[in-house]
Amino acid sequence: MSVHVRIPTILRTYTGGASEVESSGATLAEVLDDLEAHHSGIRARVLDDNGQLRRFVNVYVGNDDVRFLDGLASATPDGTKISIIPAVAGG
Repeated sequence: MSVHVRIPTILRTYTGGASEVESSGATLAEVLDDLEAHHSGIRARVLDDNGQLRRFVNVYVGNDDVRFLDGLASATPDGTKISIIPAVAGG
C-alpha cells in the first residue's frame, strides 16, 4: 500500500530535502519502518526509546490524530496522506 508522508522542515535532512515522500505499509508502524529503511535516522526523531510516539510529535493519518485512533496500529489505506507535525512551543 502506497501512502504519502508529509515531512516537516526539521526532518527534511533525512529525506534529502523532500517535503513529501512515498512510503508503504498497512499500519503506521509499518510505514515508519519503511521510512526508516529508506531514510535512515528518521524513526528515532518520531519514536522514543520505548518505540512510542514522542510526546511532542503529532502524527495524522488523513485528518485524524493517531493518538485518538489506534496509535501505531492505525490503518494506513492506499493513497492516505500522513502528516508528521512537531509541536511548537514558545511565546
